[in-house]
Amino acid sequence: MPNRKAPLVFTACALLLAGCLSPEQAIGEKEDQLAAAGFVQRPANTPERENMLKRLPPNQFVRHVNGDDVTYVYGDPVVCNCLYVGTQQAYGQYIRYVQARRLAEEQQSAAMMYSDPAWNWGAWGPWGPGYGFGGFGW
Repeated sequence: MPNRKAPLVFTACALLLAGCLSPEQAIGEKEDQLAAAGFVQRPANTPERENMLKRLPPNQFVRHVNGDDVTYVYGDPVVCNCLYVGTQQAYGQYIRYVQARRLAEEQQSAAMMYSDPAWNWGAWGPWGPGYGFGGFGW
């Protein structure tokens, strides 16, 4: 008989470890996502670029509009000492990825909360209309 708790334990451990990333690891992960979305890395490899990078808020998006062109810049003065530059489309792709990941994490968390077959929901009493325990097998 397979151990049904093993996947839950593994998932819980993975979520805990994900929450314990160092700031550098979290920034590095974000930068991987930016690159996958279409952002281009530009190193601060000259004194002029170094000075300009220092003027940006670190690890935050800055939007630049020039006519009809919208560009997003993400500056990282610590991990890569660089800028990530992307179009409106690249930024949109990054945001969609972040939202999908957040939704998947929320769904996984909700599924884990309700997965204990030994939990007796009925012991907590009725929760009001629509939550019924009787006719719905709870």
